[in-house]
Amino acid sequence: MLTAKYEQLGLRRGDKVLDLGCGFGRHAFEAARRGAVVVALDAGTDEVNGVAAMFVSMVEAGELAEGSLHAAVVQGDALHLPFPDGAFDRVICSEVLEHLPDDLSAMRELARVVRPGGTMAITVPRFGPELINWSLSDEYHNVPGGHIRIYRRSVLAQRLTSSGLVVTGHHYAHGLHSPYWWLKCCVGPTNEDHPLVQRYHQLLVWDLMKKPALTRYAERVLSPLMGKSLVLYLGKPR
Repeated sequence: MLTAKYEQLGLRRGDKVLDLGCGFGRHAFEAARRGAVVVALDAGTDEVNGVAAMFVSMVEAGELAEGSLHAAVVQGDALHLPFPDGAFDRVICSEVLEHLPDDLSAMRELARVVRPGGTMAITVPRFGPELINWSLSDEYHNVPGGHIRIYRRSVLAQRLTSSGLVVTGHHYAHGLHSPYWWLKCCVGPTNEDHPLVQRYHQLLVWDLMKKPALTRYAERVLSPLMGKSLVLYLGKPR
């Protein structure tokens, strides 16, 4: 389930891509499939080990060429990236900044490691749907490592442009997911056994795996209205 659009990011075969806060690798895997040279970075040991194992599986399955320089996995800190200036053509940072107390330092690091003329996709929870989640449940965000802020698009853009980047576009994603999280916040964010939560989750998995026309149409209609994620695209001036 991708949040960023690679066409809007301008990804091309052979590009050097940083997926910062890669989680379990959804954006990194797709970038590698498209021929990019990917560095997936996360602070979590489980995430880093899981992504590394998946890259090995992709080589074994023939999705990536064996022996080619296609991917690396790094455990690191978003505030102190272990890369030289201008090391990457494209940067993806998905659902990370809302967790960081010092988000401005992370933004400056992102701007530092993308090359002049390079591009970036930043995704965060969208203000409206996220505000509903916070209103319905303190448990949703008030946990160690949880969300500590909700961004308005204008505020996120202002903070990123203060680091020398230029906003080039935006869109909203995952319209079907906002009601799922509202439901979870109503019954308890960790209550996976509630029958309504289970049935809605089955719907999301069905949509992900089968991509039926009905849910794809619903996603296109709902995302601009109540998509769970805001995606901001930026460039670094030459």
